[in-house]
Amino acid sequence: MEKSNKTGKPFKVRSFTVERGKIKEFAMAIGDENPLYYDVGAAKEQGFRDIPIPPTFPTVIEMWSGLDFETLIRELELNPLKVLHGEQEYEYLDDICAGDEISCTAKVISHIEKRRMNFITIENQFSRDGKIVLIARSNIIERNE
Repeated sequence: MEKSNKTGKPFKVRSFTVERGKIKEFAMAIGDENPLYYDVGAAKEQGFRDIPIPPTFPTVIEMWSGLDFETLIRELELNPLKVLHGEQEYEYLDDICAGDEISCTAKVISHIEKRRMNFITIENQFSRDGKIVLIARSNIIERNE
């Protein structure tokens, strides 16, 4: 059964304050022992304003801002048993550090059906003080029967 095309669908997302503790938890969870993610002094020695986020940390921001798996499944009307995470990319335009208040906008930028599968691309733009600092794109694949 063909689903309605979701291209252009926006998502409700909340702002997120980046916290040192969340950065530390994330770095520990992925096994990254770089002092940059634990020590303000080390971060400042490297030219950062505060502790920077690890490269894949935007997933944390997305989840805590309202783009968790359950929300995506519900809003996109997907069968969670048939969903795969196809790809993720991050385009950094500026550093994101502890203390930053990040606002987000998210929408489906592409939804195509091919070979009995739905391919959905979601783009999330992260802004600080009205300036886009990061663009994240994720691809979701849903197998159809």
